[in-house]
Amino acid sequence: MKILVTGGTGYIGSHTVVELIGAGHEPVIVDNLSNSKASVLDGIYGITGKKVPFYNVDCTDLNEFGRIFEENTDIKAIIHFAASKAVGESVKEPLKYYRNNLTGILNVLECMKRYGVNSLVFSSSCTVYGQPEELPVTEDAPIQPALSPYGNTKQICEEIIRDTVSACSGLHAVMLRYFNPIGAHESALIGELPLGVPQNLIPYVTQTAAGIRECLTVFGDDYDTPDGSCIRDYINVTDLAMAHIKAVERMESGAQKQNVEVFNIGTGKGTSVFEVIRTFEDVTGVKLNYKVGPRREGDIEKVWADASYANNELGWSAKKNLRETLASAWKWQTTL
Repeated sequence: MKILVTGGTGYIGSHTVVELIGAGHEPVIVDNLSNSKASVLDGIYGITGKKVPFYNVDCTDLNEFGRIFEENTDIKAIIHFAASKAVGESVKEPLKYYRNNLTGILNVLECMKRYGVNSLVFSSSCTVYGQPEELPVTEDAPIQPALSPYGNTKQICEEIIRDTVSACSGLHAVMLRYFNPIGAHESALIGELPLGVPQNLIPYVTQTAAGIRECLTVFGDDYDTPDGSCIRDYINVTDLAMAHIKAVERMESGAQKQNVEVFNIGTGKGTSVFEVIRTFEDVTGVKLNYKVGPRREGDIEKVWADASYANNELGWSAKKNLRETLASAWKWQTTL
């Protein structure tokens, strides 16, 4: 099956492209390379032996985006990753996030209608839950007010998808609410490669360990958690990628129970920032230079998934533990 992957040279997108090829599908990548490099295509080729069609196109440009469908009339599904994604940056630059993330999903849905593509997997986020009232958080948890413009764009995108699917006969969508993806492909040919200063914890950890960054800042040690630092559910990126294959195949097989379905994609276990640091040091033998700073605006105190619905309905579960995932991230860093 031919599947368009927006943001396909990005971190999660590239790992998903690899798993799509492994499952016998034909991915087509569109990416404007605003937060990735074209060299990622070489990594994908090194792992799979396949040259994937690539379009250097911005999804917010409807005319150029539509041209991809005109040249690939047999696209059956879209996996939509392309978006600005840093919580902290979104607080400082909200208009960038609203413009990019909302225009992107609007154009994806417009092209689905225009070119007869009926299946969408949307890259959503656990940020839609805000700070949940109960943990672990299930898909039925109330959607809390977003704590960042990034989180708000994910909430709004989900609403846009629901409304469009409801209005358009034949359209289907699966929305995957990720928790915190980390790690790299076991080959170390692809991994998380932020341009500029990392906005996420693990690449900052690995770059600090490698001497690229002088010091890692832990944003707050006074949260209501056992060690005072924020708690997240860290999911291996390859495990996460597999959830997209399960979602696409679920729609194409007609197994969906509703035209729009939502699944939490996480391990079901919460890990604090300090626990991540200690585990990384233990796995790699490298001591990290870190300091405690003030809380970062937009950060949620603690969240982890109840992933039982995905386990039971998608037939998906997380396989890799934190230690091997951090080891893969360090292996990737040492190859750069």
